[in-house]
Amino acid sequence: MKKIYIATVITCSVILAALIICFRFLNLTGGRDHLKIGFIYDNDESTPYTYNFSLTKDALEKEYGDKVEIYTCSNVLDEEMEEPLRDLARKGCDIIFSSSYSDLIIKLAPEYPDIEFCQTSYMDMSGKTVPANYHTFKGEAYQGRYVTGIAAGLKIKQMIAEYVITGNDVKVGFVAAFPTSEVISGYTAFLLGVRSIIPDAKMEVCYTGTWSSYAHEKSSAEKLIEDGCVIISQHTDTIGPAIACEEASDTGTVYYVGNGQSMSEVAPGTSLVTQRICWEPYVLGAVDALFKNKKIESVVQGKIHGTDVSAGFEKGWIDIIDLNQQVAAPGTQEAMDEVIEKFKKGTGDFVFKGDYTGVNPDNPSDTINLNTPYIENENTSYPTFNYLLKDIITIVE
Repeated sequence: MKKIYIATVITCSVILAALIICFRFLNLTGGRDHLKIGFIYDNDESTPYTYNFSLTKDALEKEYGDKVEIYTCSNVLDEEMEEPLRDLARKGCDIIFSSSYSDLIIKLAPEYPDIEFCQTSYMDMSGKTVPANYHTFKGEAYQGRYVTGIAAGLKIKQMIAEYVITGNDVKVGFVAAFPTSEVISGYTAFLLGVRSIIPDAKMEVCYTGTWSSYAHEKSSAEKLIEDGCVIISQHTDTIGPAIACEEASDTGTVYYVGNGQSMSEVAPGTSLVTQRICWEPYVLGAVDALFKNKKIESVVQGKIHGTDVSAGFEKGWIDIIDLNQQVAAPGTQEAMDEVIEKFKKGTGDFVFKGDYTGVNPDNPSDTINLNTPYIENENTSYPTFNYLLKDIITIVE
């Protein structure tokens, strides 16, 4: 009887050990069946930037249903990031995504080694040492900016051909938040897209000093329109510039190019086209990696720079939406598609290229000659082109 008891104990122990090994194996190779996911937004979904980023939450719910539990914190200022982060950690989040530019995330990440922190990149990460659980990502927006610049250039060409405007001193305007390389890269790519159609086009840039202020953005756009800019675009967060263009639509000489969200509802008569960063590929890939217990960068499809990832049209990280066929010049879609295919097939070395001299606004002695092309996003997801093109870009107050 004693031998039978001992044999039974040994058998049960072996079975238990086998179950533990199987459980651990499953847990290492895709055994998770539920994740808690946190999102932190610097604004709310009423602003184009945050609305566009919030589409990732919808995509996760559609993809995983009740396998994910999602918590959202909106209107979190960069300097007030600590408590929302800690709150999401206390709730047991396995991964936290943030659309903000706060440096508190990278500082707090080491305190929570079991949580993955994924932040839209806010600085050049190349060569930097970061916590193992800290990740950055961004779509290569210069590609979308260049393509929408082509749509703008074709519209200007049509306006010239129809004698709506003259071909002398054609100007486009850009409402910008701050003179960072991310913003400068974007509006330069937009202008160079325009100039691929209208070689003599110039640009006026008006900085608002804030990412999100309807009043400042709208008044800045109005100033640019008064200065004679015939196309207005932006790298700010509200619909103010689109509204300014629509209110000026009775002149028939100003159109709007969007960023992040379709503006056809608020500016149906002047909204031309919009480019957006598609955040969904990264977020879905990162969550898939956690379900499989794999490293995020081994699952996400893009250019891998350590724990930093970028991609463009080739991986679906950039999209052109809402081409207004009632407003756009004939052949616009075809012209954009042709250039998008160039981006998909290889480098974007044709964008920051030409007989241009750029000056670093932070260091006037630092200049660049674009007869040698500048390759954007080569080593980091954060845009690094930080030069003002002499004689064709003017900063206005």
